[in-house]
Amino acid sequence: MKRLRTLLMIMVSLTFIYQANAQDDIDQFLEESAEDGEKLIGAYISPAIKAFSLGMNQGWYNTAKPHKVAGVDLTFTGSLMKVPSSEQLFDVNALGLSDLAVVDDVTGLEKSDGNIPTILGPDTPPTFSLKSTLGNTSDDFQGPGGLALGEDLKLLENKMPAAMLQLGFGLPKGTDIKLRFVPKVDVGDNGKFNLFGIGVMHDVKQYIPGLKNLPFDLSGFIGYTKMKLDVAVDPTANPDQKGLFEVKSTTIQGIASKKFSVVTFYGGLGYNIAKSNLAMLGTYDIGGASVVDPVDLSYAASGFRGTAGMRLKLAVFTFHADYTIQKYSALTVGFGISVR
Repeated sequence: MKRLRTLLMIMVSLTFIYQANAQDDIDQFLEESAEDGEKLIGAYISPAIKAFSLGMNQGWYNTAKPHKVAGVDLTFTGSLMKVPSSEQLFDVNALGLSDLAVVDDVTGLEKSDGNIPTILGPDTPPTFSLKSTLGNTSDDFQGPGGLALGEDLKLLENKMPAAMLQLGFGLPKGTDIKLRFVPKVDVGDNGKFNLFGIGVMHDVKQYIPGLKNLPFDLSGFIGYTKMKLDVAVDPTANPDQKGLFEVKSTTIQGIASKKFSVVTFYGGLGYNIAKSNLAMLGTYDIGGASVVDPVDLSYAASGFRGTAGMRLKLAVFTFHADYTIQKYSALTVGFGISVR
């Protein structure tokens, strides 16, 4: 079955790390057991989706000083979200599987150690079997290993990349509006992708007696980004079959910055709220049975965050880098054009 492979391929391709070797193995989960397959897929893909959803909250700012009225900037950022070592593996025994088990690839018997790779873990594919045929190695099948990104490029080891392009412009009263927008575009033969984000930064120092005349900037910020990917799985076979990947990310922060000539140091403290959904919706023929919505997975990744960074501005050109401490800590770099 190739439906889930199509959805995951496009989703992971959007973050630049797709490798095809694991996708057929993922399909096998659903072929053998729809219920267990959903649990295994959910645990396997979880760290990538959570890290990606928090990555959408990166890159909103590189200074706490709003533009002057009619000021504008266009900024591109790229982030690497670090996945903790504890999330490079997951324990199959904790999932409560009813039909499938991890087995020794020689004896075909169930293993006591159920730790196997997530998508961002090592490339060590586990072997699975139906519990009803344990010991019969001819019925065993291989599950997906991790992408082992660091083997090809050390910089990507245990990382999830994310990128963003945004436009900012200045309004009266020390306010900036920041926009992220990708109109609905075709992805592959049957996919549709779109993204929208809006952020508001407002100078709060102007309201605090004793601070408003001091030589630094202090602002409040709130940003929201929504990304949606729809994939019509096989319109000719069953028009109700649809793959869905959707992310909604919100960040609320207080930001301070101090400028020294062409260099600005900045930092922020705040809270992230990120929710994601990965689903195969519709009716499918899986293992000879008709299954409705075989995959419908929801994820949440919320928590406090702290950011520190530096910006260099040369004429209208800006270059910045910062590091964020959070559940999936992030290194972000970017460049842009900023006027007024």
